[in-house]
Amino acid sequence: MSALVKVCKVSDVPPGEMKPFTLEGFEEPVAIFNLDGEIYATSNVCTHFIATLTDGYFENGRIECPLHGGSFDVKTGQPTSPPCEKALPVHQVVLQDGDIYLKREG
Repeated sequence: MSALVKVCKVSDVPPGEMKPFTLEGFEEPVAIFNLDGEIYATSNVCTHFIATLTDGYFENGRIECPLHGGSFDVKTGQPTSPPCEKALPVHQVVLQDGDIYLKREG
């Protein structure tokens, strides 16, 4: 069974920006990205070495880890440059009445 968990308002994450969130029921902190008006969500923890991704750079649909410079595609979670090899967990986003929700399984 899944549930929707409210994260924030869409307007809280302007286009080209990202924000970190800690949400009840999610194992790891979450990063919300606004890529040209489209909202994406991934884990906020680098899979290469435990680092907070939102401390890095978000550009052209990629988040770059601040620790070693590896990057991930925010749409798919797939690594796009070394040393990252393992994909980030991605979360299903639901937009409703101007709010961002994530689908939580369980």
